[in-house]
Amino acid sequence: MHDLAEQAIARTIAPQANGATYSVIMHDVSKTFGGRTVLDRIELTVRAGERVALIGPSGSGKTTILRLLIGLDKPDSGTIEIDGKFLWHEHVNGALRPAGERNARRVRRSVGMVFQQFNLFPHMTALQNVAEPLEHVLKLPRDRARQVAADLLIRVGLEEHLQHKPDQMSGGQQQRVAIARSLALGPKVMLFDEITSALDPERVGEVLHVVRDLASASQMSMLIVTHEIQFACDIADRVLMFDSGKIIEEGPPAQVLKDPSHPRTRQFLRAVLER
Repeated sequence: MHDLAEQAIARTIAPQANGATYSVIMHDVSKTFGGRTVLDRIELTVRAGERVALIGPSGSGKTTILRLLIGLDKPDSGTIEIDGKFLWHEHVNGALRPAGERNARRVRRSVGMVFQQFNLFPHMTALQNVAEPLEHVLKLPRDRARQVAADLLIRVGLEEHLQHKPDQMSGGQQQRVAIARSLALGPKVMLFDEITSALDPERVGEVLHVVRDLASASQMSMLIVTHEIQFACDIADRVLMFDSGKIIEEGPPAQVLKDPSHPRTRQFLRAVLER
Protein backbone atom coordinates (compact mmCIF):
# COMPACT_ATOMS: atom_id res chain seq x y z
CA MET A 1 0.00 0.00 0.00
CA HIS A 2 2.87 2.38 0.68
CA ASP A 3 3.87 2.15 -2.98
CA LEU A 4 0.47 3.53 -4.00
CA ALA A 5 1.08 6.69 -2.00
CA GLU A 6 4.51 7.13 -3.57
CA GLN A 7 2.88 6.80 -7.00
CA ALA A 8 0.32 9.44 -6.06
CA ILE A 9 3.09 11.91 -5.28
CA ALA A 10 5.08 10.95 -8.37
CA ARG A 11 2.18 11.44 -10.77
CA THR A 12 1.56 14.96 -9.51
CA ILE A 13 5.19 16.08 -9.65
CA ALA A 14 7.04 14.27 -12.44
CA PRO A 15 5.94 13.49 -16.00
CA GLN A 16 4.83 9.90 -16.34
CA ALA A 17 4.15 7.76 -19.39
CA ASN A 18 0.51 6.74 -19.83
CA GLY A 19 -0.20 3.50 -21.64
CA ALA A 20 -3.63 4.54 -22.94
CA THR A 21 -3.79 6.68 -26.09
CA TYR A 22 -6.95 8.37 -24.81
CA SER A 23 -7.68 9.06 -21.17
CA VAL A 24 -11.32 9.95 -21.89
CA ILE A 25 -13.69 8.77 -24.62
CA MET A 26 -17.36 9.80 -24.59
CA HIS A 27 -19.40 8.27 -27.42
CA ASP A 28 -22.94 9.32 -28.29
CA VAL A 29 -23.56 10.54 -24.73
CA SER A 30 -26.87 12.21 -23.90
CA LYS A 31 -28.29 13.43 -20.61
CA THR A 32 -31.61 15.03 -19.68
CA PHE A 33 -32.80 16.61 -16.44
CA GLY A 34 -36.51 17.20 -15.90
CA GLY A 35 -37.26 16.75 -19.57
CA ARG A 36 -34.57 19.24 -20.65
CA THR A 37 -31.73 17.92 -22.81
CA VAL A 38 -28.47 19.00 -21.17
CA LEU A 39 -26.12 16.95 -23.36
CA ASP A 40 -27.12 15.95 -26.87
CA ARG A 41 -25.23 12.98 -28.37
CA ILE A 42 -21.79 14.22 -27.35
CA GLU A 43 -18.65 12.85 -28.97
CA LEU A 44 -15.56 13.78 -26.97
CA THR A 45 -12.04 12.38 -26.73
CA VAL A 46 -9.16 13.57 -24.56
CA ARG A 47 -5.68 12.29 -25.27
CA ALA A 48 -3.47 11.09 -22.45
CA GLY A 49 -1.81 14.16 -20.95
CA GLU A 50 -3.96 16.62 -22.89
CA ARG A 51 -5.36 19.78 -21.29
CA VAL A 52 -8.83 20.68 -22.55
CA ALA A 53 -10.71 23.85 -21.60
CA LEU A 54 -14.51 23.83 -21.72
CA ILE A 55 -16.16 27.20 -22.29
CA GLY A 56 -19.70 28.34 -22.94
CA PRO A 57 -22.72 29.95 -21.25
CA SER A 58 -24.18 28.67 -18.00
CA GLY A 59 -26.41 25.64 -18.55
CA SER A 60 -24.71 24.64 -21.81
CA GLY A 61 -23.57 21.24 -20.47
CA LYS A 62 -19.98 21.85 -19.38
CA THR A 63 -20.34 20.89 -15.72
CA THR A 64 -22.53 17.93 -16.64
CA ILE A 65 -19.59 16.54 -18.64
CA LEU A 66 -17.46 16.63 -15.49
CA ARG A 67 -20.19 15.13 -13.30
CA LEU A 68 -20.59 12.23 -15.72
CA LEU A 69 -16.84 11.58 -15.75
CA ILE A 70 -16.58 11.52 -11.96
CA GLY A 71 -19.66 9.29 -11.74
CA LEU A 72 -21.92 11.71 -9.87
CA ASP A 73 -24.45 11.43 -12.70
CA LYS A 74 -25.13 8.61 -15.14
CA PRO A 75 -25.71 9.18 -18.88
CA ASP A 76 -29.10 8.36 -20.33
CA SER A 77 -27.39 6.85 -23.37
CA GLY A 78 -23.93 6.36 -24.83
CA THR A 79 -20.67 5.09 -23.37
CA ILE A 80 -17.87 6.64 -21.32
CA GLU A 81 -14.33 5.27 -21.15
CA ILE A 82 -11.69 6.45 -18.69
CA ASP A 83 -8.09 5.32 -19.11
CA GLY A 84 -9.20 2.47 -21.36
CA LYS A 85 -12.00 1.18 -19.09
CA PHE A 86 -15.74 1.61 -19.51
CA LEU A 87 -17.42 3.47 -16.66
CA TRP A 88 -20.98 2.10 -16.91
CA HIS A 89 -20.41 -0.88 -19.21
CA GLU A 90 -18.32 -4.05 -19.31
CA HIS A 91 -17.47 -6.75 -21.81
CA VAL A 92 -19.35 -10.00 -21.15
CA ASN A 93 -18.77 -12.92 -23.54
CA GLY A 94 -17.45 -10.55 -26.17
CA ALA A 95 -20.42 -8.16 -25.96
CA LEU A 96 -20.68 -4.76 -24.27
CA ARG A 97 -23.24 -4.89 -21.46
CA PRO A 98 -24.41 -2.39 -18.83
CA ALA A 99 -22.43 -2.52 -15.59
CA GLY A 100 -23.33 -1.38 -12.11
CA GLU A 101 -22.06 0.93 -9.41
CA ARG A 102 -19.28 -1.43 -8.35
CA ASN A 103 -17.63 -1.22 -11.77
CA ALA A 104 -18.10 2.56 -11.86
CA ARG A 105 -16.50 2.96 -8.42
CA ARG A 106 -13.43 1.05 -9.56
CA VAL A 107 -13.00 3.00 -12.80
CA ARG A 108 -13.58 6.46 -11.35
CA ARG A 109 -10.70 5.97 -8.94
CA SER A 110 -8.61 7.26 -11.86
CA VAL A 111 -10.44 10.61 -11.77
CA GLY A 112 -10.06 13.55 -9.39
CA MET A 113 -12.27 16.61 -9.29
CA VAL A 114 -12.02 20.09 -7.80
CA PHE A 115 -15.39 21.79 -7.38
CA GLN A 116 -16.50 25.42 -7.30
CA GLN A 117 -17.09 25.10 -3.57
CA PHE A 118 -14.22 23.71 -1.52
CA ASN A 119 -16.14 20.89 0.21
CA LEU A 120 -13.62 20.60 3.02
CA PHE A 121 -14.43 19.04 6.39
CA PRO A 122 -14.76 22.13 8.62
CA HIS A 123 -13.69 20.33 11.80
CA MET A 124 -10.46 19.01 10.23
CA THR A 125 -7.16 20.76 9.61
CA ALA A 126 -5.76 21.09 6.10
CA LEU A 127 -3.46 18.15 6.86
CA GLN A 128 -6.34 15.97 8.05
CA ASN A 129 -8.52 16.87 5.06
CA VAL A 130 -5.84 15.69 2.62
CA ALA A 131 -4.82 12.65 4.69
CA GLU A 132 -8.41 11.39 4.97
CA PRO A 133 -8.63 9.68 1.53
CA LEU A 134 -5.15 8.24 1.98
CA GLU A 135 -6.19 6.60 5.23
CA HIS A 136 -9.65 5.44 4.21
CA VAL A 137 -9.15 4.59 0.53
CA LEU A 138 -5.51 3.55 0.31
CA LYS A 139 -5.55 2.27 3.93
CA LEU A 140 -2.24 3.92 4.78
CA PRO A 141 -1.21 4.10 8.42
CA ARG A 142 -2.07 7.49 9.89
CA ASP A 143 1.53 8.71 10.23
CA ARG A 144 2.36 7.76 6.65
CA ALA A 145 -0.87 9.31 5.31
CA ARG A 146 -0.09 12.57 7.04
CA GLN A 147 3.45 12.59 5.69
CA VAL A 148 2.14 12.18 2.14
CA ALA A 149 -0.56 14.81 2.80
CA ALA A 150 2.05 17.26 4.03
CA ASP A 151 4.10 16.74 0.86
CA LEU A 152 1.03 17.49 -1.27
CA LEU A 153 0.15 20.63 0.71
CA ILE A 154 3.71 21.86 0.37
CA ARG A 155 3.38 21.17 -3.36
CA VAL A 156 0.51 23.68 -3.56
CA GLY A 157 2.28 26.28 -1.40
CA LEU A 158 0.57 25.69 1.95
CA GLU A 159 3.49 24.61 4.12
CA GLU A 160 2.55 27.22 6.74
CA HIS A 161 -1.09 26.14 6.94
CA LEU A 162 -0.93 22.40 7.64
CA GLN A 163 -2.61 22.75 11.03
CA HIS A 164 -5.15 25.40 10.02
CA LYS A 165 -8.84 24.60 9.75
CA PRO A 166 -10.86 25.93 6.80
CA ASP A 167 -12.27 28.91 8.72
CA GLN A 168 -8.69 30.00 9.44
CA MET A 169 -7.78 30.17 5.75
CA SER A 170 -8.70 32.38 2.81
CA GLY A 171 -10.85 31.06 -0.01
CA GLY A 172 -7.80 30.69 -2.23
CA GLN A 173 -6.00 28.69 0.43
CA GLN A 174 -9.03 26.46 0.96
CA GLN A 175 -9.25 25.81 -2.77
CA ARG A 176 -5.57 24.81 -2.79
CA VAL A 177 -6.29 22.34 0.02
CA ALA A 178 -9.09 20.93 -2.16
CA ILE A 179 -6.64 20.58 -5.06
CA ALA A 180 -4.14 18.76 -2.85
CA ARG A 181 -6.87 16.42 -1.61
CA SER A 182 -7.91 15.62 -5.19
CA LEU A 183 -4.30 14.77 -6.02
CA ALA A 184 -3.93 12.41 -3.07
CA LEU A 185 -5.05 9.27 -4.90
CA GLY A 186 -2.88 9.95 -7.96
CA PRO A 187 -5.60 10.51 -10.57
CA LYS A 188 -4.85 10.15 -14.26
CA VAL A 189 -7.61 12.61 -15.15
CA MET A 190 -8.24 15.84 -13.22
CA LEU A 191 -11.46 17.82 -13.53
CA PHE A 192 -11.70 21.48 -12.55
CA ASP A 193 -15.16 23.05 -12.37
CA GLU A 194 -15.00 26.87 -12.29
CA ILE A 195 -12.57 26.63 -9.41
CA THR A 196 -12.16 30.42 -9.08
CA SER A 197 -15.84 31.39 -9.24
CA ALA A 198 -16.28 31.46 -5.45
CA LEU A 199 -13.08 33.44 -4.81
CA ASP A 200 -12.40 37.10 -4.24
CA PRO A 201 -10.74 38.55 -7.35
CA GLU A 202 -7.43 39.03 -5.53
CA ARG A 203 -7.31 35.27 -4.73
CA VAL A 204 -7.94 34.02 -8.25
CA GLY A 205 -4.32 34.32 -9.38
CA GLU A 206 -2.87 32.13 -6.63
CA VAL A 207 -5.18 29.23 -7.50
CA LEU A 208 -4.65 29.51 -11.25
CA HIS A 209 -0.89 29.57 -10.63
CA VAL A 210 -1.13 26.22 -8.84
CA VAL A 211 -3.07 24.67 -11.72
CA ARG A 212 -0.59 26.06 -14.28
CA ASP A 213 2.24 24.57 -12.23
CA LEU A 214 0.54 21.17 -12.11
CA ALA A 215 -0.08 21.26 -15.85
CA SER A 216 3.57 21.95 -16.61
CA ALA A 217 4.96 19.41 -14.11
CA SER A 218 2.73 16.38 -14.66
CA GLN A 219 1.22 14.22 -17.38
CA MET A 220 -2.31 14.13 -15.98
CA SER A 221 -5.07 14.82 -18.45
CA MET A 222 -7.12 17.85 -17.42
CA LEU A 223 -10.62 19.02 -18.28
CA ILE A 224 -11.09 22.60 -17.13
CA VAL A 225 -14.43 24.40 -17.07
CA THR A 226 -13.62 28.10 -16.87
CA HIS A 227 -14.68 31.62 -17.78
CA GLU A 228 -11.08 32.82 -17.32
CA ILE A 229 -10.32 33.20 -21.02
CA GLN A 230 -6.67 34.18 -20.67
CA PHE A 231 -6.10 31.23 -18.34
CA ALA A 232 -7.72 28.89 -20.87
CA CYS A 233 -5.52 30.37 -23.58
CA ASP A 234 -2.38 29.84 -21.48
CA ILE A 235 -3.03 26.31 -20.22
CA ALA A 236 -5.13 24.47 -22.80
CA ASP A 237 -4.02 22.34 -25.71
CA ARG A 238 -7.58 22.48 -27.03
CA VAL A 239 -10.71 24.50 -26.32
CA LEU A 240 -14.30 23.23 -26.64
CA MET A 241 -17.17 25.69 -26.98
CA PHE A 242 -20.50 24.38 -25.65
CA ASP A 243 -23.95 25.71 -26.41
CA SER A 244 -27.33 24.06 -25.73
CA GLY A 245 -25.79 20.69 -24.90
CA LYS A 246 -23.59 20.47 -27.99
CA ILE A 247 -19.96 21.16 -28.83
CA ILE A 248 -20.31 23.81 -31.52
CA GLU A 249 -16.63 24.66 -32.01
CA GLU A 250 -13.29 23.17 -31.01
CA GLY A 251 -9.65 23.68 -31.76
CA PRO A 252 -6.42 25.16 -30.40
CA PRO A 253 -6.77 28.23 -28.16
CA ALA A 254 -5.30 30.55 -30.77
CA GLN A 255 -8.13 29.63 -33.11
CA VAL A 256 -11.17 29.29 -30.83
CA LEU A 257 -10.34 32.13 -28.43
CA LYS A 258 -8.62 34.56 -30.78
CA ASP A 259 -10.26 33.90 -34.15
CA PRO A 260 -13.47 31.86 -33.61
CA SER A 261 -15.41 30.74 -36.65
CA HIS A 262 -18.83 30.19 -35.05
CA PRO A 263 -20.94 33.34 -34.45
CA ARG A 264 -22.17 31.98 -31.09
CA THR A 265 -18.55 31.63 -29.93
CA ARG A 266 -17.81 35.21 -30.96
CA GLN A 267 -20.92 36.43 -29.13
CA PHE A 268 -20.01 34.52 -25.96
CA LEU A 269 -16.40 35.75 -25.92
CA ARG A 270 -17.48 39.35 -26.39
CA ALA A 271 -19.85 39.04 -23.44
CA VAL A 272 -17.21 37.46 -21.19
CA LEU A 273 -14.38 39.81 -22.12
CA GLU A 274 -16.56 42.90 -21.67
CA ARG A 275 -17.61 42.01 -18.11
